[in-house]
Amino acid sequence: MARRGMPNMGGMGGMNMMKQVQKLQQDMARAQEELEQRTYETTAGGGAVTAVVNGARQLESITLKPEAVDPDDIDMLQDLILAAVNEGLRTAEETQAREMQKFTGGLGLPF
Repeated sequence: MARRGMPNMGGMGGMNMMKQVQKLQQDMARAQEELEQRTYETTAGGGAVTAVVNGARQLESITLKPEAVDPDDIDMLQDLILAAVNEGLRTAEETQAREMQKFTGGLGLPF
């Protein structure tokens, strides 16, 4: 017997809801795995530095054009590398947040 003011979660309605929640969890887990497999390529310095990061937020590769390597200006090269890597990480994070938002529907869940 359900208490007054509280929904009855028993019976077929409750089972259907549980199945929907389980499917949503499976779909979210699958989407998260797919997002972690994606790669994001970003550049800095007009293409002088290219960074590739994956959805697990790991740096996969850095490519430097020869003209980016100036032994007299290592600081600039370091800044370009940081900019490219950070932009790749930011892109991966924003893409994942946008994709997971489809599942959470704006509920403010930390995904």
